[in-house]
Amino acid sequence: MSTKSIAPALNAALINEDSIARYREEFATARPYKHLVIDNFLEEGLAQSLFANFPKVSELRKHYKGINENKSEGSSFDHYHTDFARVLDAIKSPAFIHWLEQVTQINDLSLPDDHRGAGVHQGRNGSFLDIHVDFSVHPILNLHRRLNLLIYLNKNWKPEYGGLLELWNEDVSVLEKAVLPGFNRAVIFETTETSYHGYDVINIPENESRKSIYSYYYSPVASGVKYHDTIFKPRPTDSLAKKTQTTMKEALKNGIKQIMKSLGLKSVFEKLE
Repeated sequence: MSTKSIAPALNAALINEDSIARYREEFATARPYKHLVIDNFLEEGLAQSLFANFPKVSELRKHYKGINENKSEGSSFDHYHTDFARVLDAIKSPAFIHWLEQVTQINDLSLPDDHRGAGVHQGRNGSFLDIHVDFSVHPILNLHRRLNLLIYLNKNWKPEYGGLLELWNEDVSVLEKAVLPGFNRAVIFETTETSYHGYDVINIPENESRKSIYSYYYSPVASGVKYHDTIFKPRPTDSLAKKTQTTMKEALKNGIKQIMKSLGLKSVFEKLE
């Protein structure tokens, strides 16, 4: 892999052939599940431009506000500043995907051209995303979700703001790691049936927001991999009422979506794009 092919967008001093062995070891041995935290992930000037030109919440397509999440999301890269398209081109390039495959030891990765592939997240004051595992299979393309890449674009983020990326153990009884969503910091982690993550309620000035670019990588579905939607789990500190409501809601939601998937109702999932 040539570092020249990724230098215009990604930090070629970090994302290159020489870093593969080191990051492979870090990824494989990380706890509570395989992950990497990489600072200065993007070329500095590009990161500054993305921060300055991050789309407004009102420009994003989806706005979630429910018992388990409060955030906004968009994937219309062609409507955002041109530097967002530069990032998308870089993180879906053959050179970067090759690097990901070598670091994670997951082969045949791809990044779909839809909102289940890449986009942006943004949360204003009060935003949160409860602990969850991600959906397992792309319901339209029938690909197995394997990795998440999150690139944070938050300057001067203070710990007291909250909103740290939380990595929980397999039964959501212990918070094992919390990552500050700092400026130009990337987190790459394997998505499995126990890769529980999320962020707690943020408390920030009204002119601030929690900003990130996301991309989700897939491989062909192997034998034994079954579809399920996102599965939220309550924190140990949640009220009994919220624990009960979350458990019942998730069982009903996943039951309905699994039936839709088994019936091949792709048109319904396409309407959710």
